[in-house]
Amino acid sequence: MDLQSFNTSPADVVRPALQACCDAPSWVAAVLAGRPYADEADVVRAADEAARRFTAADVDQALAAHPRIGERAEGEHAEAAWSRREQAAVGTDPATAQALAEGNRAYEQRLGRVFLICATGLSADQVLASLRERLGHEHDEEAAVVADELRKIALLRLERVLDAEEVSV
Repeated sequence: MDLQSFNTSPADVVRPALQACCDAPSWVAAVLAGRPYADEADVVRAADEAARRFTAADVDQALAAHPRIGERAEGEHAEAAWSRREQAAVGTDPATAQALAEGNRAYEQRLGRVFLICATGLSADQVLASLRERLGHEHDEEAAVVADELRKIALLRLERVLDAEEVSV
């Protein structure tokens, strides 16, 4: 979707693309409300500002759309395709898959949510190291980290939308 389409298409057309980036209603509403934008950097700047105001409810809702790290997202929609691409470097090595599964279970037990990391550009070892480190965080500290990781993912995905990559929602 180019900038002109993003700015001029009805909200009902743009909303699904934004929800594929981050399914947090307040974030989607804020980005939509800022239209029209002067350029792509302006869109990303507004989206970043809105993401920095994520509430706990925003994060919880958005997390529901994210698979566990190391698990393959199913489906043909944009979110699933992006998730598969973002986690591509995590690999399919059986030992890595086992370590991620164990780490995910421990994280969910201890912190009560799915482990979320912006995996784009990270190796499996880097993801595992972050998972293990973050297991030691207190709940409030980790909530802030998760919100920031969600922000990073949302902005990367928004840039894909604006780069006119095919988005099927």
